[in-house]
Amino acid sequence: MKIPARLRRLVGVGSRFLVVGALSTVIEIAVFNLLVFVWGWDPVLSKIVASLVALVNAYIGNREWTFRHRDRRGRVSELLLFLGVNLACTLLGAALVWLGVEALTAIVGHATGALALNVVNLVSIVIVVLLRFVLYHKVVFRGAPAN
Repeated sequence: MKIPARLRRLVGVGSRFLVVGALSTVIEIAVFNLLVFVWGWDPVLSKIVASLVALVNAYIGNREWTFRHRDRRGRVSELLLFLGVNLACTLLGAALVWLGVEALTAIVGHATGALALNVVNLVSIVIVVLLRFVLYHKVVFRGAPAN
């Protein structure tokens, strides 16, 4: 069975996107734990700083590896789009977790446990990762316009 070239390219880009995302997640967790447990920082401040460090990695990794073949409009424009997409996706993820917790609480009649909360969080992550990939692919690191 011959796989179409377009699908092969999409799988390649998607695979690189997932590698960059996995590395960014590891960086965020490592920085968070370093700040909280080694240097004694406040957890909320640590989360913000760790997220920003991971976001820098995600931008560089996606710009220079995942979408390196894409058109390079102005860096400022691209960076603003990247930050906007990530802000929107973060808010969507938080909203999905909130909705999931509210729905589970309404169904079972009490607060959700750790397992249920983690399942809701995982579902939100999957949805947001798919949306983020589409937005990076179509908006942030879009290809050159067709002539």
